Order: sequence, then C-alpha cells, then structure tokens
Amino acid sequence: MLSLAGLAVESWSVKALLLLLVSAWLAFGATFKLYLKDGDYHMVREYQVLEDRVRYFSTERGDWEEIPTELVDLEKTKRELAKIELAAKEQSVFENAEEKAIRAQRKELSQIPADAGVYFVESGQIKAIPLADWRVETSNKRKALQMVVPVPMVAGKATVLVKGEHASFTVDSAEPEFYIRLDQREDFGIIRLTPKKGQRIVENVSIVPVTKENYEEQKQVETYQREMLPGLFKIWPAKPLEAGEYALVQYTNGELNLRVWDFSCTAAGGAQTAPATDSKKAKD
Repeated sequence: MLSLAGLAVESWSVKALLLLLVSAWLAFGATFKLYLKDGDYHMVREYQVLEDRVRYFSTERGDWEEIPTELVDLEKTKRELAKIELAAKEQSVFENAEEKAIRAQRKELSQIPADAGVYFVESGQIKAIPLADWRVETSNKRKALQMVVPVPMVAGKATVLVKGEHASFTVDSAEPEFYIRLDQREDFGIIRLTPKKGQRIVENVSIVPVTKENYEEQKQVETYQREMLPGLFKIWPAKPLEAGEYALVQYTNGELNLRVWDFSCTAAGGAQTAPATDSKKAKD
C-alpha cells in the first residue's frame, strides 16, 4: 500500500509527465537526435522529461531507455525538433498542393475529347482548334527553267500556304499549353507562320533534281512535350511567344504530309530570338 507521501510523488510525476511532453509527440515516427551536453547524441523516435531523467525510445536498440536530465542538451534537442516540425509542415503543404494539382490535371485530362486533334484549355474550358486547309504553291520560273534543261539539274521550289493573314483561333497567353491527341505516332511541334499577301507561309520546300526528294524548312519554336496518356501529349513553348501567327503541325518523316492547326497569339511575350530553321527530309 502506498503512503500519502508516495501518492503525492506519484501524482506529481503524472502531472510532470503530462505537462512536459515535448513536441516530439507531434513528430511521432520521425527519427531525430537527442543531444547530450558532451557533444554526443542518441538517435530517438520520441522522448519524455521525467523529473531528473529523460526517457527516450532508442531507434538504434529498439527499446525505451533513460538518462539523467543533467546530461541532456534539451535546448539543442528542442531546436532540432522545431526544424523537423517546420519541415514536416512545409512538406505537408507541398504534398497537399501537389495532390490538388494532380486532381485538377486528372479532371482536365478527362475532358479532352477522344477524337484526334489539338485542344486548348482556357479558363477551365476545353476548346478544339480547327484543322486548317493548306495548299502547295510552286515557283513558275524554276518550273520553266527545268523544262528547257534535258537533265533536271535545278532544284524546284514550293511553298506550303494557309489562307488568310490571321488565324480564326486566338490565344491571349504568351505561354499557351496545348493538348494533341494523335491517331498514329508522328512528329509534331509548334512553328511560326509568315504572313504573305493574304496568306501565311507554313514552310518552304526544296525539291532535289533527279531523286525528287523534298526538304521542308519550318520556323520551329522550341517546345516542351509530355505524354499524359497513351497517344495524348501536352506541348508548350519553352520561351514566351511573341505576338504573331503560329501553328501546331503534325508531320510524317519522309513524306510531305502535314496536318496544320493554326492560331494567332495576341499576348507579347519576353524577348525571343528568331526561331531556328529546322529541316526535315521527305519523299514525294
């Protein structure tokens, strides 16, 4: 049977335990250092300050142990815990934001139509960009010159054009993001169009004599691409676009075979160097 003095000590110890539980409980499960005044430390999962001793769970030995309080650097240990707690809160905020972004992305992807094409997201709305008609215009002068030369040694010239100086579809962002759903695996990218007398130049084509091979020259824009789902890609410019005429094109290497989705960009982006000319080889 406990004496009154023993009960008093027991009661005080319980109160001390409840009042002196440190923030380690908030970081339960995290491993941290319980610093000692001699510069050493124990790796622990949690600890409690009890009267003249510190009780801690050693992760090295997997058991509860005790050490005199006077040997423990509690202030340094508390600072360590504060850092862990802050890092845990920051991680939680980051993970919540990431999870929210993932949910938003999944919702957005679920709204993309199953039909092949190019889609633009604006204010949560999915907008399909119309497929543009294009035509090929050849150089009459070079055509005539080839006719008088027995063996065609002069390369032919052709230009791929779309009608109108401006696209009917407009984006007001200098960093637009598009989705392209492919019906077959092909190359694609964003190119800058050049207005020309009521039309826009998509690309110039050089025709090699004899072999009749085509070399297409496009003003490619540097982009980032990511496959979101099988056959569904996200594409966006690596640098802000300057105001002007552009198109997202899908093409087949080795063939003069284009699909063109044209758009006007009305938001002037940052300084951008002239798009590098990219050549791809194709056969008639």
